[in-house]
Amino acid sequence: MSLRGHTAVVTGSSRGIGRAIALELAGAGADVLVHARQSRQAAEATADGVRALGREAEVVLADLAEPDRHERLVEQAWNWRPGVDIWINNAGADVLTGAAAGWSFERKLEMLWRVDVAATIRLGRLAGSRMKAAGRGVILNLGWDGAERGMAGPSGELFAAAKGAVMAFTRSLAQSLAPQVRVNCLAPGWIKTAWGEKASEDWQDRVQRETPLGRWGTPEDVARVALFLVSPAAGFVTGQIVHVNGGFSS
Repeated sequence: MSLRGHTAVVTGSSRGIGRAIALELAGAGADVLVHARQSRQAAEATADGVRALGREAEVVLADLAEPDRHERLVEQAWNWRPGVDIWINNAGADVLTGAAAGWSFERKLEMLWRVDVAATIRLGRLAGSRMKAAGRGVILNLGWDGAERGMAGPSGELFAAAKGAVMAFTRSLAQSLAPQVRVNCLAPGWIKTAWGEKASEDWQDRVQRETPLGRWGTPEDVARVALFLVSPAAGFVTGQIVHVNGGFSS
């Protein structure tokens, strides 16, 4: 699954799953454009990790809630490298921790729509059109396994709607860009990111109870599957939703 000679863009790669994916791709030989909304320090830390693996890195800050930043980000990526081989739409709005946790349902929905859905759609189409014209490329989006089965409560409703839209878009974009560009979607389950680290004891018990493998997933678990999907080893895989959830199915 070597990516030597490849260039990748990973949105939202200053922390969590995005950071793990950026480092996994660099470990396989890819140069990586690291994107963050506003934390240059965190993004530079990821870029330093990429460089420590012997690859080149570039940092770009862009608030993907602002539509005018989408085309600019794509332009910056292609200005850094004449051809981008891999585009990963990982960035998502955090409405579960920090001040955003106290927002109204409507405000959270608006932010998820702007970042998780609209930005993924626009970036996927913008990057995809350039890749299709070049005759090659891979796009990977980030969904959520709960979007297919549903989950009670405001957070379940919000994320099922947003990530369900991303997953449906993935299937259509894959058909639009074939055969030159492959498009797939990862659907993680219970992954211990910032929210999982602070989750209550009840949630910790629930995750272990509902997951056949009996543990939280890690960002690295997701990153390893991402590497497979963007690598030549997955050359006959497109339009798929791939669950990374420890076997949870009900």
